[in-house]
Amino acid sequence: MAVTISGVVPGSPAARKSIRPGDRLLALNGHEIADVLDYRFYLDEPCLTAVIETSEGKRRVLRLHRDAGGETGLTFATYLMDKQHRCRNKCVFCFIDQMPPGMRESLYFKDDDSRLSFLFGNYITLTNLTEHEVTRILEMHISPIHVSVHTTNPELRCRMMGNRFAGESLSLLRQFAEAGIRLECQLVLCPGYNDGDELIRSMADLAALGDAVESVAAVPVGLTKYREGLEPLRLFTKEEAAAVIDAVEAFGGRMLAERGSRVFFPADEFYLKAGRPIPEAAFYEDMAQLENGVGLTALLFKEFREALAACEETPEGTRMTIATGVAAAPLLRMLIDEAGKKWDNLHVDVMAVRNVFFGETITVAGLVTGGDLIRQLKGRTAPVLLIPDAMLRHEKDRFLDDVQPGDVERELGVELRVVPVDGAALLQELLR
Repeated sequence: MAVTISGVVPGSPAARKSIRPGDRLLALNGHEIADVLDYRFYLDEPCLTAVIETSEGKRRVLRLHRDAGGETGLTFATYLMDKQHRCRNKCVFCFIDQMPPGMRESLYFKDDDSRLSFLFGNYITLTNLTEHEVTRILEMHISPIHVSVHTTNPELRCRMMGNRFAGESLSLLRQFAEAGIRLECQLVLCPGYNDGDELIRSMADLAALGDAVESVAAVPVGLTKYREGLEPLRLFTKEEAAAVIDAVEAFGGRMLAERGSRVFFPADEFYLKAGRPIPEAAFYEDMAQLENGVGLTALLFKEFREALAACEETPEGTRMTIATGVAAAPLLRMLIDEAGKKWDNLHVDVMAVRNVFFGETITVAGLVTGGDLIRQLKGRTAPVLLIPDAMLRHEKDRFLDDVQPGDVERELGVELRVVPVDGAALLQELLR
């Protein structure tokens, strides 16, 4: 095991020891280094013994005294210092398998990497873990781990994930739980597969793992129009969504009484599909599953209303349009109406953008593309257009279809403002 050094910061401890790009880091303080987890974990001491193999093959043992900032001055070609681990499953509900052709290559990559689970909260299936990785998780006590469970029925899990080892890997949940490793879990629910009695079974099995399971999100399957050749799936009906809510809320209520925490939460989409009010923010406790769309609406409402109540400013009266997905549009209209009761010079329209790119079964704002924005809002928007930052990729420089914010501004003739998914931030934009 070793990682190749791509650069050395001038004047750093590594530079002072004449370490050069192309050299390989073999070990720190007697521990082999294979990737970023090893490196960061064993970087804890102020004085390090590093084993370096030069580009000429010479082995050097060096003492490195870290700078005040804690860095050695070594840089690597990628953050992981290794290749990202690719998913080995063929899940019936996989969203990437439903992507349209012709998009940038990175969007088709399926990751299933335990390192990303710990570092960034990515969900893993456990089917990709080697014996070495399991041992390392236990020894380093890497926690929390985010797990895509989907079902605790081994046979059903194999079927849904298209992997004959998917059932066996469930044993790791208990192994990690017994080691005190915290688990954040998700169940992607598909009607007729893992809902109903299977959902009850999964919740009971996860509850049996004890306090190590900190939260479980029940999330509805997302289906695009690009499903040719894939296993037939359908969306939840209004009645089925209501049944999921009832089951998860009932189980969560039992957990609240027994443990002081609900643990199990339905995604916001289930409430919207069922036509039921979103619970208050307090229902979601510490909002552990926000990235799964669990409690996001409640938090937005809470932040907006608190900021509105405390606000003593008056809007400038600028005409604005808020563009969002079909699901969120009615909710945002409610907030704008509430603000309009306080200020009579508020001129804000909310526009629901249909998802033509992926198919109109996709209603979330985060999957609205730049092209759909342009085509549907041309000639229909105010001079200022607000969009949630979830529409853009992490770098905030482009939409999923590679359209850039500047393209939207030019084509629509608007000032585009990208707003964080935060109620207080939204209110501040309305005041400008």
